[in-house]
Amino acid sequence: MKKEVLDKIEIKQGDITKLNVDAIVNAANHSLLGGGGVDGAIHRGAGPKLLEECKRLGGCDTGEAKITNGYNLLALYVIHTVGPVYSGKPEDSILLSRCYLNSLQLASEKNIKSIAFPAISCGVYGYPIEDACKIAINTTYSFLDKRNSSLTKVIFILFSAKDFDVYKNYITFKSAS
Repeated sequence: MKKEVLDKIEIKQGDITKLNVDAIVNAANHSLLGGGGVDGAIHRGAGPKLLEECKRLGGCDTGEAKITNGYNLLALYVIHTVGPVYSGKPEDSILLSRCYLNSLQLASEKNIKSIAFPAISCGVYGYPIEDACKIAINTTYSFLDKRNSSLTKVIFILFSAKDFDVYKNYITFKSAS
């Protein structure tokens, strides 16, 4: 893997709602009206105006992405994407990859320089963290490598130490190969 591309990718542990980046990605549900996990935390952090804007978007299909303002968050924007509920079928990985790809594309279209992703679909949607990590990093690397993008920093922020270790170990492995 190319060092100049890998240098744009960072792995952190913490709370996505506290990051000072241009955009954070919300692992949303189809309604975009808030829920549990990172979705609920983002809605609480952004305040009621986020819900008002999300109501006007008319929901979101699995693998797609939509953008709103960040309101009370440090991030200027929230990119909402709906990950697949894990079933073990091949289309799960395609849909999860599309979440990252469509979010990155939307960020580039908005001339966003920095973006942060949670582990999409790895909470109540049940996607195995090891598999999801590979899809997230490989899709992001490929996007940054093949496209002329405004993005200079892509952060994967994991809430738990266990998930952080999975991402850190994978990126270290990929850097060595």
